[in-house]
Amino acid sequence: MKRVLLIAVASLGLIAAEPPPAPDRPLPDAAQEARAQRLFDDIRCVVCQHEAIADSPAGIASDMRGLVREQIAAGKTDKAIREDLVRRYGDFVLFTPPLRVGTWLLWFGPFAVVLAVGAALLAFARRRKPEVAPLSAEEEARLADILAEGQLRRDPDAKRSDD
Repeated sequence: MKRVLLIAVASLGLIAAEPPPAPDRPLPDAAQEARAQRLFDDIRCVVCQHEAIADSPAGIASDMRGLVREQIAAGKTDKAIREDLVRRYGDFVLFTPPLRVGTWLLWFGPFAVVLAVGAALLAFARRRKPEVAPLSAEEEARLADILAEGQLRRDPDAKRSDD
């Protein structure tokens, strides 16, 4: 019974899958379509997140391509189209987000991390090692006696192969 129920649930999952997106219909004007293609390369798919909408097979990417084409046909500028997408999806939708207070960490964060690591390495390298006080005359004489008499104590954990 469990097996039948599992198969039924799995088949419903396959049936309820997202339908493939409708095929793209390019703009009739070649210059407008070329402009749309350039915009597609700068807009991130909100589902795939690492692909431009030009390359993404997701349904939302197809919808975004259609939206961009509609706005180009309506005569909107590239800047206006980008602003509309940012209004709808946030700064993340652009591969090159605008430089403003909210995105400073995104733009300058990596440089700040590199500078902080460099400063830490420089501080570590410049740190002075504690100086060891030289042996007194009495200590040097005692050391010379030990070395001369061979009173060196072998390491109790050493093996013959360590000699």
